[in-house]
Amino acid sequence: MRDGLERNPNVSRSALETLHGDVFGWALSRCDYNRAVAEDLVQQAYVELISGRARFDGRSSLKSFVFGIVQNLSLRRFRRLATRLRFASRQDVAEPAGEMELPDDHGGVWAAVRQLPARQRDMVELVFCRELTIAEASTIMGVSLGTGRVHYERAKSRLRELLETNDD
Repeated sequence: MRDGLERNPNVSRSALETLHGDVFGWALSRCDYNRAVAEDLVQQAYVELISGRARFDGRSSLKSFVFGIVQNLSLRRFRRLATRLRFASRQDVAEPAGEMELPDDHGGVWAAVRQLPARQRDMVELVFCRELTIAEASTIMGVSLGTGRVHYERAKSRLRELLETNDD
């Protein structure tokens, strides 16, 4: 049986199946936990791989490569959405609100994470939840390793402050 990955010889179907849960979780976080949008992002990422538009050459881990594809797709998607919303606001047209599904909040941790700036929040998710290295997370986020380390350290420091404040 052919899996359609002939244009990407360094990617196997079994490797993608192994990563699927993590990739879907990352996609969920990129779209405010809207399952339908996350499914679209993951499907489009797989289309990019199967079509050969995104070619994995082994310079990073497959996981960080696929996360990067999802990140780029979500940025493109939301740039288009922002353009539509700006146009709609000028035309006085209402946009439908999306369904939002948030993860369970374990002792206020996610509430604290949501208070972080976007890059720090992304770094926390990639390193702690998605089990990537700071280097891999930095690559996905499109920042240098040094910048990634700064975001990581600042996020940990701020989370410590927020969680200690909540304990009082």
